[in-house]
Amino acid sequence: MGKAKKIKLGRRAPKVALDKQIEEDQFAKPSNRTKSRIRKDEDDNFVEANLSQKILQQAREQQQELEEDAGTASKKNPILPKLGNDATGESADEIDSDDDLSVADYSEIKVDENDVEDYERFMNKNPEPQRTLGDVIAETIAQKQTELQTQFSDAGSILMQDLDPRLKQMYEGVRDVLSKYRSGKLPKAFKIIPHLRNWEQILYITDPPKWSAAAMYQATRIFASNLKEKMAQRFYNLVLLPRIRDDICEYKRLNFHLYQALRKALFKPGAFMKGMLLPLCESGTCTLREAIIFGSVIARNSIPILHSSAAILKIAEMDYNGANSIFLRIFLDKKYALPYRVVDAVVFHFLRFERDRRELPVLWHQALLTFVQRYKGDISSEQKAALLGLLRYQSHQSITPEVRRELQAARCRDEEVAEPML
Repeated sequence: MGKAKKIKLGRRAPKVALDKQIEEDQFAKPSNRTKSRIRKDEDDNFVEANLSQKILQQAREQQQELEEDAGTASKKNPILPKLGNDATGESADEIDSDDDLSVADYSEIKVDENDVEDYERFMNKNPEPQRTLGDVIAETIAQKQTELQTQFSDAGSILMQDLDPRLKQMYEGVRDVLSKYRSGKLPKAFKIIPHLRNWEQILYITDPPKWSAAAMYQATRIFASNLKEKMAQRFYNLVLLPRIRDDICEYKRLNFHLYQALRKALFKPGAFMKGMLLPLCESGTCTLREAIIFGSVIARNSIPILHSSAAILKIAEMDYNGANSIFLRIFLDKKYALPYRVVDAVVFHFLRFERDRRELPVLWHQALLTFVQRYKGDISSEQKAALLGLLRYQSHQSITPEVRRELQAARCRDEEVAEPML
């Protein structure tokens, strides 16, 4: 083997002291090439002084106009008296200032004990037992014990049949997952439940009362999106409504995920009204907290006028309790262009209390004031006179004068309006 060739290095620079290198500038000579770098002018984001003064002047004028409008509006629509401490004002209005974060601040509703007593005087003392999904399944099994694999023509009925043990075991595993679910993906076996004919039977195996709050929200999303309206109505009535009422009763407030599920249920407004709101009013046991929480969802979300009109009509015809006044006031305050039939039903609802000797709660007077403010031009002259007569029997020291003033200044729908001459 030959010798390894030596690598020839370039000519080394002579060793020079560092101070001399700096002085002689031998190794750090500036190059003749000049780099042109485009720098963004920091002043491009600012406006000229004259233009900024004009913007500020326009902002001051707009702010002054808003303050003037707010002052005139407060004179026309006085603030309603609050029920107790924070029962009707704070919780229902501040619950949803932000879609995601404000509900976290919705911790607990403070209710005055005297107001609760007045409210409970109108509640049903002997309520019917609330039915759950398990009760419905048990009744169906009892009715179909003598029949083998009977299929009903109704799309919403249950196909009771013997399940494959492997299928039952799989959904028992889904049950264990949903009871501990916090976030992430759901099992695919759970997502296909809405597409099954015997979906209620399969859902019963997963044991909905033991689901976590986050799992209930995800389930509401899936069922509201994939079920038909009648099916979604059964899910709301048998699964979601009992869970929400139990949570409010247990913790005196509603879990964030359950509140989001309640909002998501409005994706099908017809099923929401028939499966949750109307059964809640008909039960006669709706508490003040429940009415405020459900009312906040109605107030903060858009609902088609057809479903709202039907709900107002049904609530106005029910036996009275405090929840009816809360829901009526919230629906009326959404300023729908209601049909005359609905307006007449609300008028008759209030006139039923003309000879009632009970002391009506403040909620009833607030609902009457809201109705007169929003729809005083849609009532007839006879209804106007009847409502003025009602005020002689049912009065409130601070609300009744406002109702009387609104009625006296109202121009009814059957009064002819003279057209101005050109």
